[in-house]
Amino acid sequence: MEPSAFDEIAFFTAVSASNVRALVIGRRALVLLGLPVLTADYDFWIAIDDIEALNVVAARFDLHPTHSPAEARGRGRYVLENDEHVDVLVARSLTTVDGRAVEFERLWQRRHAVRLDDVDIQLPSIEDLILTKQVASRPKDLEDIRLLRALKEPLA
Repeated sequence: MEPSAFDEIAFFTAVSASNVRALVIGRRALVLLGLPVLTADYDFWIAIDDIEALNVVAARFDLHPTHSPAEARGRGRYVLENDEHVDVLVARSLTTVDGRAVEFERLWQRRHAVRLDDVDIQLPSIEDLILTKQVASRPKDLEDIRLLRALKEPLA
């Protein structure tokens, strides 16, 4: 099987142009903020009503959904994949390990854009990105939280 000729900038551009309410989360968001972490995949949190629109964009990049939109809504997540891997959250809200609700609409309202080439990529605020990391709180998430907090602190 030939590897895909996946073009990250073209994908981000297509997502942006589609008006899908999509936030880049996970380690890819940290990379976009300039933090020194490695990741091989993509993580998005999208509005629950935008699954079909994102799937149309994904099809142009030969990315295939692992679940139908109805199944994804029921599960709260699905994957777009070929030799690339895009995790997609579609839940209205998530809960952190300490019981705080993290709502997509609130994160969307507080989002900010990071410019990469000629495309604005939507990210949660740093505080909200920290909250998304507190949903699983794996060891790598705790390290990511430390890096995000350091990014927030002004240099002394």
